[in-house]
Amino acid sequence: MTGTTLTDRAILRISGDEARPFLQGLLTRDVLTLAEGEPRWTGLLTPQGKALFDFILWADGDDVLIDCEAAQADALAKRLALYRLRRRVTIAREDGLAAHWSLEARDRPFDPRLPDLGHRWLAAPGDGDAAPAFRVHRLALGVFEGVGELGQDAVLWLEANAEELHGVDYDKGCYVGQENTARMHYRSKVNRRLVAVPLDRADERRQRAALPDLGLSIELRRVEAIDPATAPVWLAAALAAPVAE
Repeated sequence: MTGTTLTDRAILRISGDEARPFLQGLLTRDVLTLAEGEPRWTGLLTPQGKALFDFILWADGDDVLIDCEAAQADALAKRLALYRLRRRVTIAREDGLAAHWSLEARDRPFDPRLPDLGHRWLAAPGDGDAAPAFRVHRLALGVFEGVGELGQDAVLWLEANAEELHGVDYDKGCYVGQENTARMHYRSKVNRRLVAVPLDRADERRQRAALPDLGLSIELRRVEAIDPATAPVWLAAALAAPVAE
């Protein structure tokens, strides 16, 4: 296929005898059970549970491939290396692979966040650039990613709709930011959500990013201030669900 490469993404390979246990203690998704062809969206958080980096995990045998924002790949590798200590783990760029996307590649896995996002896979880089088209499609569905949209140390992981987009496992054990994330979940204390609104209705006090080219403002709004009629279908359904006692 041509024209499917997401040129704004990069791939990191995490390898070594302790690669999976190393990531297991850091990330919001279960890495030990990660299987080939079944990618998982995950986050690396602050101890307070705020997003630092988000990315997609892929299994390659015992290795783990990280499909991440290209502009943040070196910073992410450096951050992971801070946690490595004496573990037998190698963190390196995998330049022979690229992330690919298409709405029509039915033999490829769905994006792990939301099937409506389309199909995603890793392969050698190809011709063309699908990144602009994917960005438009993704934001139309109200799905945010990357430092430019989520910020760093600015938005709590659950406020970024991580639960609804399959970005957190509550039974995997400890990870950085786990205590506050679990507390918010079990006490149903996710009072604010990241949403996109028309730029002409932006509230600068709540704005996290302005996207003039798409006429959108990404904002952190209180749940009661979100109009269900303008929210993405998947988020409106989550907000309408009864709160567990």
